[in-house]
Amino acid sequence: MATTARARRGRGSAKRRWRFPGQPRSWYGKLFRWVAMAVCAFVVISFAQVLFFKFVPIPITLTMIMDGNGITKDWTSLSNIDPNMPRAAIAGEDAKFCLHHGFDTDAIRKAMERNAEGGRIRGGSTISQQTAKNVFLWQGGGYLRKALEAWYTVLIEAIWGKRRIMEVYLNVAETGIGTYGVEAGAIRYFNHSASHLSRTEAARIAAVLPLPKKREAASPGGFTLRHGNRIARYVTSVRVQGLDSCLK
Repeated sequence: MATTARARRGRGSAKRRWRFPGQPRSWYGKLFRWVAMAVCAFVVISFAQVLFFKFVPIPITLTMIMDGNGITKDWTSLSNIDPNMPRAAIAGEDAKFCLHHGFDTDAIRKAMERNAEGGRIRGGSTISQQTAKNVFLWQGGGYLRKALEAWYTVLIEAIWGKRRIMEVYLNVAETGIGTYGVEAGAIRYFNHSASHLSRTEAARIAAVLPLPKKREAASPGGFTLRHGNRIARYVTSVRVQGLDSCLK
């Protein structure tokens, strides 16, 4: 009888011990499960976002929404933008655009070295990284934003391709106060469409891109004028050297 009772108690304790074998046994187990679910959901949502905008024009971005100066923009396909403009963007922002897969490690290393020396902080972001930030994220720094930017950069490189990345970049980049995209920028500064931009005009818009609220493309002076003239000279090199070959 005693042996039978002990056996029953043993079976009962075993039953209690394995009652919920598939559930976490502690709070950190539950936390891990929720984090894993959140990460999986983010991966699926971000993939769907990028796939959707491969075919659909970007209607608005967080930067535009938060701009207190209003929004002036006009989506224009890359085929209707003068080739001088993407060449100027490559010359001014990302000379290796057609050569890298989203990240220019040499530019990042040089930027870090310059920043370590002090003075004005410089970035090493490629056009792909800037596009990922402008479309899907917010302005400013921080490790989280940088990590998300890297993730979206990988996605748009894999799903969109270079031509679509350049098209989106030239349509969402801020080109002046409350002005977004090179079509709106061309009309603002030169009173005509981006479908026919001279090398100088395209270069001046490209020179404005890093600081669109502080630089003027129509009648530039000082650094903006010198930088624009330098970009204009490089536009020909971009064409001759085939640095825009991925856009054809």
